[in-house]
Amino acid sequence: MSPETAIAVSHKAAELEKALRRVIRGKDDVVRLALVCIFARGHLLIEGVPGVGKTTLGQALARAIDCTFQRVQFTSDMLPSDVLGISVYSALEQEFEFKRGPVFTNVLLADEINRTTPKTQSALLEAMNEGQVTVDAHSYALPQPFLVIATQNPVEHHGTYPLPESQLDRFLMRVRMGYPEAAAEREILRSEAGAGVLQDMRPVLTGADVLEMQEAVKLIRVDESLVSYALEIVRRTRESEYLSLGVSPRGAQALYRAAQAMAFLNGRSFCTPEDFKPLAVPVFAHRVVVNGGYASTLKKSEQADQVLREIVENVAVPV
Repeated sequence: MSPETAIAVSHKAAELEKALRRVIRGKDDVVRLALVCIFARGHLLIEGVPGVGKTTLGQALARAIDCTFQRVQFTSDMLPSDVLGISVYSALEQEFEFKRGPVFTNVLLADEINRTTPKTQSALLEAMNEGQVTVDAHSYALPQPFLVIATQNPVEHHGTYPLPESQLDRFLMRVRMGYPEAAAEREILRSEAGAGVLQDMRPVLTGADVLEMQEAVKLIRVDESLVSYALEIVRRTRESEYLSLGVSPRGAQALYRAAQAMAFLNGRSFCTPEDFKPLAVPVFAHRVVVNGGYASTLKKSEQADQVLREIVENVAVPV
């Protein structure tokens, strides 16, 4: 399949985006980033205060691609086996039988993932990174496509366990959902968008379509000047006096894949700087750590965004 042939299927992605925007009003940028994440074979972390539509976005995505779906409400008393599954002894068969957990699905909505303990959070690492889980020395492949959509409340809220850097690095990007603008909120109230529209939503794509598009994204061409541009941003995060932890090689790969997916959604068979630059903050912000030397009036969770924006603005964009 050539890049030109691959881009011919991008019209299906446009239909999916249109359907999601009917459910998630006034958050077109968040919808677009969510689709970039899916087609780039990544996992999505959605952050925001309760009640702004994080869970609705996850449910709408699952319905729209007609895949199996499981929702797990994370709590402080959950165990890894509640997510992965457990081996149970069968007296009839006289052997242990593995009972699969909710992770064995195409789309897993990990609701309020930062309300559970780090031990349970880490249970998802192998699943997100390798598409499989290992229990009692046996590995089990997960269905494909496999997507984790995790929601979390801001770390400043009570009863939260901040995700460790190793867990955050498995998410392709983190998006924030704030309060809607006045016009969008009025439209939500008038049309009762959300629950009602969500229940009536019909699939736009299939799991096979998603896999086809993920393969098509791999074929999007990326010029060497854009690779150098991305690596220069990564290098400056590692050398910044305000960051104690810069972007890892996995993070650089994530930006590359995300930019290919953005070009695909824009109907092009090649990347441009406009595919890379807007994605630097959502792809990198959760992968870096701001040190105490950065003076800012912003919340701690928002300081990384500001540092990265300053870095990106100071890197020359290739012509």
